[in-house]
Amino acid sequence: MLFCGINLHSNNSFIVIIDEQDRVVYSRRHANRLAEILEAIAPFGNEISGIAIESTFNWYWLVDGLQERGYPVHLVNTVAVKQYDGMKHRG
Repeated sequence: MLFCGINLHSNNSFIVIIDEQDRVVYSRRHANRLAEILEAIAPFGNEISGIAIESTFNWYWLVDGLQERGYPVHLVNTVAVKQYDGMKHRG
């Protein structure tokens, strides 16, 4: 079983995939192109039990594209995650 996190920025995404022992099996930045992101995670296919994506202003295209291909996607509000409390500024 693998877990994937995607840190979505305005023009690129940083993808990290870890195993059940928290070992990083994949870690790389990609352009915000759905085809490129799908290609990057494809080798891990059915092993990915969930993909966490930060709920930023531009998440719709990525979430829709991943869900259309059957990936279980979870939006994460980093302000609500205790570890990141205080790291982001609300305006």
